Amino acid sequence: MKRRYSIAIALLTSLFIYLFYRSEKTVVNELVISILSFDTYIGIKTAIIDAVPLNKLIIFSLPGGLWIFCVTALSQDFYVGIKTYKIQLSPVPVLFAIGLEFGQLVHLTNGRFDHWDIAFYIIFWTIAYYSYLFHRPQQNILSPFTLRSFTCIVCFVSVYLAHVNY
Repeated sequence: MKRRYSIAIALLTSLFIYLFYRSEKTVVNELVISILSFDTYIGIKTAIIDAVPLNKLIIFSLPGGLWIFCVTALSQDFYVGIKTYKIQLSPVPVLFAIGLEFGQLVHLTNGRFDHWDIAFYIIFWTIAYYSYLFHRPQQNILSPFTLRSFTCIVCFVSVYLAHVNY
């Protein structure tokens, strides 16, 4: 139970930061704008930013670290089976995120390389990995496909919501 609440709080915190402190061009913000209207969204965003100012480190590095925390906590129950090999999923989030960061460094992906992002990824991965270390028997994420499997995959895919449309 404790893991569910930690994950929910981390995801909601990330969503809050993305909605009100990040670019209107992110996919999640474009979805909200299509529901509310641009003027309504900007009015709410301005009021929140004025009421709760955050520093740039929190705005730009914390959400990635929280995402790593959530996906790591969820993925510890799973592996991917390829022939006779079992590949544990728990290191995948941090390796993926660091890989994207280095992709930014060499301009293969959009964004700006940031050492702080990598630091947040490693810190939150370590917290999740050692806090929720294999409480249940591991299962193949795709067989049988369960609600827990689905939740883990959705969390992996949710990184797309942070994508900035140019």
